[in-house]
Amino acid sequence: MRRLLALLTTLALLAPAAALAQAEDPEKFDPSVEFEQHPWVPLELGPIDLSITKAVGYLILASLLTILIGLVSMRVRFRGSPTRRQTVGEQIYEVAQTQVAEQGLPSKAIGRWFPYCATLLMFIFVVNLIGFIPLPLSDEKFEVGGIELPTLGIYAATSSISVTLALALMTFVFTHVEGIRANGPVRYFKSWIPEVPKVMYPLIVPLEVLGQFMRLISLSVRLFANMLAGHMLILTFIGLIFVLESVALAALAIPAATAFYLFEVIIVVGIQAFIFAALSAIYIGSAIEPEH
Repeated sequence: MRRLLALLTTLALLAPAAALAQAEDPEKFDPSVEFEQHPWVPLELGPIDLSITKAVGYLILASLLTILIGLVSMRVRFRGSPTRRQTVGEQIYEVAQTQVAEQGLPSKAIGRWFPYCATLLMFIFVVNLIGFIPLPLSDEKFEVGGIELPTLGIYAATSSISVTLALALMTFVFTHVEGIRANGPVRYFKSWIPEVPKVMYPLIVPLEVLGQFMRLISLSVRLFANMLAGHMLILTFIGLIFVLESVALAALAIPAATAFYLFEVIIVVGIQAFIFAALSAIYIGSAIEPEH
């Protein structure tokens, strides 16, 4: 009985809203439905759609949690012997300082850009992490006593290319603004061109310019693809139970989904946040002190 209860609890936690909503019609099961954005609060300014959607809801929640973590772990006064809260705060600060800022930024720029890199690290980690916690922030509904309530579901805002592209655009803009500020426009853009014969400039210059924009694509797509793939795998394994209408399949699907779930939560969530913040520091640092 306990094993059955544990199995059902795991299924309830991992089952996506899309799978539950389409359980009655398995042939139409599509895990990509979970990533569709439906406006909760329609808001359009001409051709620009600023509607509040599920992704925006997750971003707002992640922003509030990031601020709360920062206040509790860094700003609240510590008293007496070191506590677990102080230890966690020091570990976060050490990773952001020594592994991100100091590795990518020149010493003269750490004071200016450490807050940005540390905030990126914390925010992306939090928004990735809450994407694996079942929350009632779903477009699907179920009724209890005639009252419609949102279905529990897992969704990562960073599995939307719009979100990761916006984060990458900030780093992209800050990189070139800081490069121009530190070196002047002529010296900075000249640093893009390596020491090659001038006859090769028509080939080298477009490639160097393209390389700068490839950084933007690399930052955004890496985070987007990893988070999307992880969620799709989990949703697909759980969805197989409904599609094939086989309870016996749960013995294979649930352990596989749980394995991917734990892999994403324990490894991918933190690594992707670290990589994004570290690359941002490296790009900004390379703009301040160009290699050539």
